[in-house]
Amino acid sequence: MRRILHIDMDAFFAAVEEKKRPELAGKPVVVGGSGDPTRRGVVSTCNYEARKFGIHSAMPLRTAYKLCPKAVFLPVDFEAYSRESERFKEVLGQVSPVMEDVGIDEAYLDISDIEMTPEEISRQIKDGIRQATGLTCTIGIAPNKLLAKIASDLRKPDGLTIITKQNLEQLIWPLAVRKLYGVGPKTEAALNAMGYSTIGELAARSKEELVGQFGESYGEYLYEAARGIDDSPLVTHWEPKSASRETTFERDVQDWQVLAKTLVGLVREVIDDIRERDYKARTVTVKIRYSDFITLTRAKTMEAAVDDEATIRKTAFECMKRFEFKKRVRLIGVRLSGLEKTGQGDGEKGRKLLRRE
Repeated sequence: MRRILHIDMDAFFAAVEEKKRPELAGKPVVVGGSGDPTRRGVVSTCNYEARKFGIHSAMPLRTAYKLCPKAVFLPVDFEAYSRESERFKEVLGQVSPVMEDVGIDEAYLDISDIEMTPEEISRQIKDGIRQATGLTCTIGIAPNKLLAKIASDLRKPDGLTIITKQNLEQLIWPLAVRKLYGVGPKTEAALNAMGYSTIGELAARSKEELVGQFGESYGEYLYEAARGIDDSPLVTHWEPKSASRETTFERDVQDWQVLAKTLVGLVREVIDDIRERDYKARTVTVKIRYSDFITLTRAKTMEAAVDDEATIRKTAFECMKRFEFKKRVRLIGVRLSGLEKTGQGDGEKGRKLLRRE
């Protein structure tokens, strides 16, 4: 039987910060932006002490501060998190060579051919990660990626959940429909309005009923997902589609020179990203978010893929000139897409290209 393991590091960014600063143990810790809750920014993650106050990822830092003024607010230290990520993934690679790297703090492993019980494999991984990093993780094991991902979210922190065909109804069907991959807040609200609040309520419907309500593609997905059916393979190698950088201003900006200077800096950073991993780009996209939160993009595709800063900067400004600046600007960003390998690198760096926005 196929056995897929999903591992999720516990409150990863906050845990790394606590490792660097042992005096933070037991205190609510919030990581995000510049670490200043009086400035604009969002929560990247927070530890479990902070979550008791209702703080969660993607929440504005100012809101988090109102919920817990005594919390310790820290800036994002991406380099430190990347180092710890490499360490825990080295442990995973020693357990199984079939790994899908899906983020800085999570991954899938195919453990089907390992002659150990799920409990033994999990203990080996947990002990190895604790020795290598001093951090804890939560593991879910199931017949496929869909269920393994759900399982790893059920018992946090430092938990283990094993889903089988025998306990699927018991563990999965009582859960809210939001637990299914691809069901966000709006979809959840729509499903609730139609009488579906749990996964089991979806599983009780026939394929024909769900297709009739949601269309062929999404109806079939809900029918299979609610029954724990997922044949998607582990993707052990992938090529990035884009690289991007953006920044949110502390105060809304209308000064063209400030916007232009910021864009130049973002272009330089994102070019460094693709050069480091031996890519060139064909399409440049500039994003603007106004003070009223209306967000627009303008893009231009060049004749050939390049990594030349002057060419990309010129193209970005051509995109920028197509915006109107009658309103103040809250955010500006740039994305490079249509990436092509230069053929000069070792090929492995491209696998690690992350979109850092």
